[in-house]
Amino acid sequence: MSITSDAPRSLVIVIGSATRPGRLHRAIEEAQARATTRHPGITTRVIDLATVRIAWADGRPADTLGDDTADVLAAIAAADAVVLTTPVYRGSLTGVLKNLIDHLPVEALRDTPTGIAAMGASDHHYLGVERHLRDILAFFGAVVAPTAVYLTSADFTDGAPGPRAGEQLDALIDTVLALSAALADVGPLGPPPLTAPRT
Repeated sequence: MSITSDAPRSLVIVIGSATRPGRLHRAIEEAQARATTRHPGITTRVIDLATVRIAWADGRPADTLGDDTADVLAAIAAADAVVLTTPVYRGSLTGVLKNLIDHLPVEALRDTPTGIAAMGASDHHYLGVERHLRDILAFFGAVVAPTAVYLTSADFTDGAPGPRAGEQLDALIDTVLALSAALADVGPLGPPPLTAPRT
């Protein structure tokens, strides 16, 4: 995407949960609200996969599916920065998030500053989501933030995110927006991903 460094930026945050909104959703919504205060002019959108209909990625064009798939893909592709969040399922990201990613064309995330945030019950799986998503994002040629956020039950009290959760998410959002501004006037980064269409 081509924007100037002083242009308003757009941020899309994906919550990769298959269940109704809970603690992670609340933490992200609060972080989104703070981001709009700290970054005047930014446009933000939270996409909670528990509240939209995304078809199975089976090769059909998104605009023929009759659900939310095409809209969600377009929002991600148009964003100047993206944050992917997910609860930990079986030591990795959720199937619903992986299914959404399987729909995305390479150019949707290529050169896009992207952050990773995960939530688990304990510290035991803190690298599972991050390691797997970094591999996936390398496939797209995304610009991934150097560090990720990992939240546990200890970061919440009665379902409300505590100070550490807020600080970590704020820092991640600030990082991807800073990367977006810094790279706005830069052309394509590095050689194209091996999966990119050859011209």
